[in-house]
Amino acid sequence: MDITSHKHHISQQYNVELDEIRTHLAEMGGMAQRQVNDAIQALIEADVERAQRVVDGDDKVNRMEVSIDEECVRILARRQPAASDLRLVVAVTKAITDLERVGDEASKIARQAIALNTEGEVPRGFVEVRHIGDKVSEMLRDALDAFARLDVNLALKVVETDKIVDLEYNSAVREMITYMMEDPRRISRALNILWSLRALERIGDHARNLAQYVVYLVRGEDVRHDSYDEIQEQIDADQSDQ
Repeated sequence: MDITSHKHHISQQYNVELDEIRTHLAEMGGMAQRQVNDAIQALIEADVERAQRVVDGDDKVNRMEVSIDEECVRILARRQPAASDLRLVVAVTKAITDLERVGDEASKIARQAIALNTEGEVPRGFVEVRHIGDKVSEMLRDALDAFARLDVNLALKVVETDKIVDLEYNSAVREMITYMMEDPRRISRALNILWSLRALERIGDHARNLAQYVVYLVRGEDVRHDSYDEIQEQIDADQSDQ
């Protein structure tokens, strides 16, 4: 699908409305990504002020979701879009839900950063937080880029990376549990790291969802419950039939 296929309508105002929801989605995505990056830095650097800004900023992400959702509802009611335009509106409504949840997870990480500052720093887990955090941040950036450019290959990269993040998350959890078992006095503080790692893993899941919406938008196929290999097989089969 050519990105310009959403822009050839008799009504210029309709073109503007479709462009606006794409633009506003990108703005919301940028906001959510900043929230994630700031939350990770706040946790690693014990920056309570930054963490509090992330918590306070969650309301803005929520308001953006409501506003974009209302735009999409108006388009559905007034324009009754079909084919690729309908897929665009549906994909945007799904994407903003995932971005709102990304904001929620970033807020959770920020709250753990504030709690750790109160309870005292735990000397384990920050390496894993930084490593997994870098990966999910990249996934989120790539998923948003893939959505903007309708890039299925980049979307597939995000889906594939999510498997790696899941493996690294499971490994990090095992290490933290071992660390807590060695000294029960560490449990409370170590749990803050565990909850943060869980939030990062969930952000990776939401980035994967965004990437899957790109496949739906471009190809018209719902691949939410398909693995990376299954999606790739479908694409390869379709290309061989052409």
